[in-house]
Amino acid sequence: MKNTPLLYGFIGLIAGLAIASGATYFTQDHDGMDMDSSMQGMMAGLHGKMGDAFDKEFLSEMIVHHQGAVAMAQMVQETSKRPELLQLASDIISAQTKEIGMMQEWQKAWFK
Repeated sequence: MKNTPLLYGFIGLIAGLAIASGATYFTQDHDGMDMDSSMQGMMAGLHGKMGDAFDKEFLSEMIVHHQGAVAMAQMVQETSKRPELLQLASDIISAQTKEIGMMQEWQKAWFK
């Protein structure tokens, strides 16, 4: 067939676009921002704040950050077979769930 190289080129292009869009999907959070942008957003929320306003924003951002880490660790538990990653995921869930509770209690006590 005369157009075989063209057909293979087209299939390659489509496959490349599919792979690229999949890679982009897995580096984005739920708001469509990549991890660097998400962290910059968290940090930006702290700039210029002092005292209680800083403390309140810090706790709010850290709770969300920890919740994200717990969700990622739960995905590891559902997906990975590597004992090292499963142990790390378990440790993350345990430690950060405890810290989330602690920070939420501070929010209630300090910023009623």
